[in-house]
Amino acid sequence: MKKKFSYSKVLTKKKPEKKLSVSLKKKAGRSKSGRITVRHRGGGTKRLYRKIDFGQGKIDIPAKVAALEYDPCRSAFIMLLEYEDGDKRYRIAPQDIKVGDKIIISEKTELESGNRMQLKNIPVGTFVYNVELVPGKGGRLIRSAGTAAKVLAQDEKYVNLEMSSGEVRKILGECFASIGTVSFSEHRFIPLGKAGRSRLRRRKPSVRGAAMGPIDHPHGGRGGGKRPIGMKHPKTPWGKPALGVKTRRKKQSDKLILKRRKKKKRK
Repeated sequence: MKKKFSYSKVLTKKKPEKKLSVSLKKKAGRSKSGRITVRHRGGGTKRLYRKIDFGQGKIDIPAKVAALEYDPCRSAFIMLLEYEDGDKRYRIAPQDIKVGDKIIISEKTELESGNRMQLKNIPVGTFVYNVELVPGKGGRLIRSAGTAAKVLAQDEKYVNLEMSSGEVRKILGECFASIGTVSFSEHRFIPLGKAGRSRLRRRKPSVRGAAMGPIDHPHGGRGGGKRPIGMKHPKTPWGKPALGVKTRRKKQSDKLILKRRKKKKRK
């Protein structure tokens, strides 16, 4: 039997900040016109979205970690920061952060977990998260639970980062990044336990294409029981190739990728 993770030993017992939380309308995988654009979505429990500060709007203003909280909209934990000017903001919590710790955002500061500064001022070998792609646009990379990127080298203009996927990418040194590793690394080891928990997360059951009819899916209409799809390669419900096909084509950022991510081996 796998032991359940105890949130009470890590998180602070408090309600979310009203000014920093908002209710979102459920879209059930539908676009503005009402058509289903993402399948197997819908239902689920009500949840408040926490407004997370991914950027660096409070530069050179010290902050204190007031609470560590659970966020239903993301895998990592979040921390509530109280700045010296009285402002409160949510940020992604790093690993091993505690209530009462001090955090600051600056172009160059101390290498302490949670601090945020420019990549060109971060030494080689340091782990970072919540990394910017464009200066001033806020963090876009390394935001999920237990992930971190490693600073490999410093160039004149760019900094080489090794992502958690194994990809090595060049990013402008003026971009900001937070020091440390994203919290809640145990997230990947926690099983759902039952189908009901998946439904509470707004995930509907998916049906195999081979179990459908030929009008509903290219794999359908192969007779009763489990049979091969009868094609050279799997396809989407719309007839496009679905396995081993390149989805990234002629991106402007290809020149910034020094090494591709690791390919998963088929079982």
